[in-house]
Formats: sequence, structure tokens, C-alpha cells
Amino acid sequence: MNIPADLKYTKDHEWVKVDGDVITVGITDFAQGELGDIVYVEVETLDETLEAEEVFGTVEAVKTVSDLFLPVSGEIIEFNEALEDAPELVNSDAYGEGWMIKVKCSDLSQLDGLMTAEDYKALIGA
Repeated sequence: MNIPADLKYTKDHEWVKVDGDVITVGITDFAQGELGDIVYVEVETLDETLEAEEVFGTVEAVKTVSDLFLPVSGEIIEFNEALEDAPELVNSDAYGEGWMIKVKCSDLSQLDGLMTAEDYKALIGA
């Protein structure tokens, strides 16, 4: 199971990469494995400002649809458009080409409430 140590994680199985006040968000390798083959990623909140834990989109797999929760408050400034034609990138490269959104974080202190890789491993029993 791939759980990069340089990322932060949420209880909802999103990962967060921090670059100044811009964070990149995707779902974890564990989450994509549980969902199975991903067939569609929908994000209709581009250019909107949302609060932490609000739904920013959905990910659809062959057997289920799951909500995606924003890990921190901020403005969604970018959507990974490659996922429109190739949603399977989430399965094949969850922490790389399968990223979902970029957010301009409005409260960086919220990052302190996210899990470390070790915390996330404990959550999923890895």
C-alpha cells in the first residue's frame, strides 16, 4: 500500500500536498482500491469558495458513487482536466497524474488537523 510520508491525509481518504497556500487534493491509493475501477470524476465547484469538509465533487466507480470532501477551507482554483478523458488515472497514479483539484487555502492552520502518513496507516490498519 502506497502512503507517501510527505503528504497529509483525511479521515475521508483524501490526500493533501501543500505548496505555500495552494494545496493539491486527491483520493488515496487505499480509497481508489476500495472503490475499484473509476469511471468518472465530477467537480462542479471550480472557482467557488467552500468550507472544510464540504462536498467539492464526486467520484464514480463501476459499483458506487462517493462524495469528495474538501480537507481545508478555500477557493477551488483548478480541476485536473485530464480526468475528464481518463478518470482511470486515479486508479493508476492516485498521488501523481490522478490528482483532482487545487485549492487556495484560506486558513493554513487547518492543515494542522490533518493526519500524518503514520496516523493514516493506523486508520486503515496498514
